[in-house]
Order: sequence, then structure tokens, then C-alpha cells
Amino acid sequence: MQCGNRQGGCIMSRITDYAFLFQKSCGTSGVNAIGSFQLSQLNSSSVKSKLKAAGINTNSKQYKAAVKQMMSAGNGAMYGNIQGIKNLMSHYDKDGDYINPVNGLAGLLVTDENENSRKRIISISDSSKEEMHELTKKEFLRENGVCNGDTTKRTDVYNNLYRKMSKKDRLAAGYTLEKYERIYRQVFYDAAKRADPNWEIGKPIKAGAFDDVTRESAETGKSPAQAALDTKI
Repeated sequence: MQCGNRQGGCIMSRITDYAFLFQKSCGTSGVNAIGSFQLSQLNSSSVKSKLKAAGINTNSKQYKAAVKQMMSAGNGAMYGNIQGIKNLMSHYDKDGDYINPVNGLAGLLVTDENENSRKRIISISDSSKEEMHELTKKEFLRENGVCNGDTTKRTDVYNNLYRKMSKKDRLAAGYTLEKYERIYRQVFYDAAKRADPNWEIGKPIKAGAFDDVTRESAETGKSPAQAALDTKI
């Protein structure tokens, strides 16, 4: 039984629709509220002066990221305003990287540029692996091996890991932890089957089946890079 794409902690897939950010920042063409201006006028000296007076650094990566998304969500004929631009800028950090609205961290947006580079195994803390091992054990026992997306606390483990990592390594860290999670689930599955060869996912697990399973023993001889190939559940 596959649990599907396990990586948690609220990583963001490619954002192709920024309407949810754009709606509160800009109006539609034909609506010219007081103090607003067409997006096509952003590079005009008059609008730049207003933005500068409002404390907006138009040379900042944060501003440029916000403008890029405004333009991709709308077009030059649409209207924006200073407060709307400030609101949109708050969704990006000083490097112009999108800030995850759930955990407040940047570096978790999957893009065409980082899709392949994020898929690498890196060193992560033993405490994060231990936290995932214990949670996987607890949930495997509680759900009798069933992956329950409604009750799992996996996201908390991933977010705790992301907070320990530098921004540039967060996606790779999540990818690495996902591989360890696969290893742990497979080890618990195998232990349940050893304790009761007739056991199947969804059926109660024999008491004491996991007593001898530690994180260290679970990882012995296992390679995170091979986790997707070696695991069956």
C-alpha cells in the first residue's frame, strides 16, 4: 500500500495562479480607485516617486518579485495601489523568495529551476530522524498500518526540520526526511509481518511487534537514496 507523495511540512508546488494574492492588491481594468495606477505605469517617474515616498525600494528583490507576480497574474491595463504592493511584498523575503504562509519560512517553493536540484540526499539531524521514527511508529500502530492523512502529524515533523535548516537546503532536507520515513514504514511493516505472518494492513498489529525496533536498527544497512526502490508500502 503506497502512501503517495509523502513529503510534508507545507512545501509549495509551482504557483501558477497568483489570483489569491493579486485580488487584494490590484483592481481590474476600468476600475480606477483614488490613488491607484495602471501596472503599465510602474516604471514611470511619477509612480516611482510615489512608491519611494511610501518607503518602497523599487530596486529590492522583494519589490521585483511582487511586481513580477502582479504582472503574471494580470496585465498592464490593470490597476494597483501602494498599499496593495506593500501587502504583496510581504509575501516575499529580502531575497525575493516566496514565504510559505503556513509556517512563515522561505525556500519551500518548488519551481522549474529547483525541481531537480531539490531531489538530493543531505545530512539532517538525528533529532529530526528520531522524531519521524517515533511518530511513524505511533501512527502505524494507531492506524494499523493505514496512511491516514486526516490524523497524521507528519507536517509538524517536517516543519520542525525546516526551521533547523538554512533556506537553500530546506527542500532537500524534506526530500531526505521523506526517504527516511519510507524506510521506517517498511521496517514497521516487516516487523508486523514477522510477529504475525497473516497480518495485513488495516488489521490489528500483534502486541510487542515493535518492541525491538529502534531508529538505529531501522536504518542499519538502509540507504535513503534507495528508499523509493526498496520500500513496498
